[in-house]
Amino acid sequence: MTRTGHSAADSRQGASGQGRDRLATRAAIPLTIGVEEEYLLVDPITRAVAPEAEKVLAEAAGELGDQVTPEITRYQIEARSEPHSRLAELREQVRATRAAVARAAARQGLRIVSSGTPVFGQVAPTPLSTGTRYARSAERFGALDDEQSACACHVHIGVPGLPEALEVSNHLRPWIPALIALTANSPYWAGRDTGHASWRTTTWGRWPVAGPPPYFESADHFEDLVGGFLATGVLLDRGGLYWDIRPSHHLPTLEFRMADANTTADETVLLAGLVRAMVATALRAVESREPPPRPAAELLRAACWRAARHGLAGEGIDVFTGRLIPGTAVIGRLLAWLEPSLVEHGDAELVHTLWARLETIGTGAERQRAAYRHRAELTDVVDHLITATAPLHGGHHP
Repeated sequence: MTRTGHSAADSRQGASGQGRDRLATRAAIPLTIGVEEEYLLVDPITRAVAPEAEKVLAEAAGELGDQVTPEITRYQIEARSEPHSRLAELREQVRATRAAVARAAARQGLRIVSSGTPVFGQVAPTPLSTGTRYARSAERFGALDDEQSACACHVHIGVPGLPEALEVSNHLRPWIPALIALTANSPYWAGRDTGHASWRTTTWGRWPVAGPPPYFESADHFEDLVGGFLATGVLLDRGGLYWDIRPSHHLPTLEFRMADANTTADETVLLAGLVRAMVATALRAVESREPPPRPAAELLRAACWRAARHGLAGEGIDVFTGRLIPGTAVIGRLLAWLEPSLVEHGDAELVHTLWARLETIGTGAERQRAAYRHRAELTDVVDHLITATAPLHGGHHP
């Protein structure tokens, strides 16, 4: 993803007081949004994942340049948007990028799917992409890399600086389970139903620095933690901070990483619109010096697991009360909290429309299972994903 007009170093400097001054000047400025989407390559005949990322990347780069990049496995391609101020413009770019990657894959006899995990194929041992960092990761983390063929959708929001990014993270930690449930799209793994709506979330939690971020007392607290992780070999580098919300290590943004790769472009747009409104709402709370909610880490972890297990189809844990609540009711509560920020950014109509559609048709995980139930064939799940990922250019299998 390209930068938002100023360097990461500039954005990370300055005391918290300077950051609060910047907050006041941002009231009338739309927060920028960018997304990163990861796609799996599949063979249209066998529907298994295909380790042909290098060929498809070379094909796609002619049209998309450095917007497409490799991922850790040769099953995957990542596509990055530019930063946008208008959600409708992001929507157009996500759609166009998916179409371009789908065309590039088709010219190599392949298709792309946007799913949190592979439905078919040999996922272990994973065919890693070439590169020193990937080799170092395999040496240090062993079989953890066998599950790296999981795909996510990351949303970046421009923020004033590190202190503010951490305060926003503190305010938004309790809503991580809601976004996991909303974007659940990985019920199958290597030919079997996992019983989870988001198996990617569950496998990703095995990494040493993953899941909900800690409550950060200060920027120094954050740096002390990261420094300790690096010194003890828990991380290769700052790119290995896999918390669900983290300050980006290379961009002046706060990055939201809890979402599965979304089946459709509009689901990615819905997520991006919600996340921007969440950050805007949290920034107001920071400016007003409202104390962040601080649910117990154990409760938040349990709520994330339950969200991954059921998605929106069942009940989730309300981390504010510790009680069960219908998954869709959690999203309704979130939308009510975000309404002023949605209106401020001009996103209210589009976000409500996209949510109404998703509430009607179900999450990606629910739709994958519905595709399977038609004939009890997992090939139908892959065909559904091919068609939905890039409707105009994915096509059905030959």
